[in-house]
Amino acid sequence: MERDIARILIRREQIEARNRELAAEIAAQYDGDDAGLTLVPILSGSIIFLADLIRLLPVKMKIALVQISTYPGGTTTPGDPHTVLELSGDVTDRHVLVVDDILDSGRTLRRVQAMIHARRPRSVRAVVLLRKPAKAPPDVPVDFVGFDIDDLFVVGYGLDFNDHYRNYPHVAVLHPELLT
Repeated sequence: MERDIARILIRREQIEARNRELAAEIAAQYDGDDAGLTLVPILSGSIIFLADLIRLLPVKMKIALVQISTYPGGTTTPGDPHTVLELSGDVTDRHVLVVDDILDSGRTLRRVQAMIHARRPRSVRAVVLLRKPAKAPPDVPVDFVGFDIDDLFVVGYGLDFNDHYRNYPHVAVLHPELLT
């Protein structure tokens, strides 16, 4: 894998430190609220982020899953979101925190938030590991952001290209010739 990486954008140690900060911010948001928290990770990209984040959250929670496909095959341009797995679990009258790997066009997060709102939760918030401010639409609310990045196609720490590189421990940019 290393030979495919053009450069590391965010090192694992930076991600670990920011996850600790995010967990503290999220815990403070829900401190003392007994309504219950349900985390809804958007699969598959958020798996590693979710796993690390929930181990740091001192909050009683449930997990409900949803899977949306936006980057079919080996493409680097997002397509229309396609629901692969409908929202599992009951979120009615619960606080919901959507967990996503990256916010760029906002189509995936917008779709999932609409899906959740239809089930009458008490509140809906979102946390993303990465956000591309140049592309993130203002009508897609995100309450917690790990890192803002330039408009680059990135892999690692759950993010993939053609289902590869999810296990790379850093957020990185591939050599351009691999993306064609």
